[in-house]
Amino acid sequence: MSWIQNKFEEGLIVTSLDWALNWARQNSLWPMTFGLACCAIEMMATGMSRFDLDRFGMGAFRPTPRQSDLMIVAGTVTYKMASRVRRLYNQMADPKYVIAMGACTIGGGPYFKHGYHVVKGIDLVVPVDVYVPGCPPRPEALLEGLMRLQDKIKGATIAREKSPQLSGISSQPDKRTAELTAGGRELLADS
Repeated sequence: MSWIQNKFEEGLIVTSLDWALNWARQNSLWPMTFGLACCAIEMMATGMSRFDLDRFGMGAFRPTPRQSDLMIVAGTVTYKMASRVRRLYNQMADPKYVIAMGACTIGGGPYFKHGYHVVKGIDLVVPVDVYVPGCPPRPEALLEGLMRLQDKIKGATIAREKSPQLSGISSQPDKRTAELTAGGRELLADS
């Protein structure tokens, strides 16, 4: 879609095309099953009949990143797992979205201070669109996060440039992570 970006002013053609594309995108999200710890149980419960994700157009969890456009990262991300999370994110088709579910995913959770093995937030690895706090978050909280993502998609437009992606993630940890992990282990290993 890059050939059409910045070609039109905000007008009838682009607005109508925006509306049609955003309506289709927000009502046909394909989440990828990617559970790492206890938050994954709540993510699975959200997909069951009591909460029924099908009514939001996203009921079928996909087993592969090439068939999905939404990654719900649910659970503790370790340094060993961070490169795999990034690889799965890079394999997803554009446009792609990420929901960070749970305290461990968002900021390291209870492992933040003394957990040398835990990434201090998944946003250091992949860009995050919606944060769902809790330990673990209830299925209703994940549903709220999914609806917030749908609202974000609804407001997108193709006339502007795409939002910046984290394409050049450094393999060196930031200052805060380096201090917490006792001296500069690599945050991510490109593989």
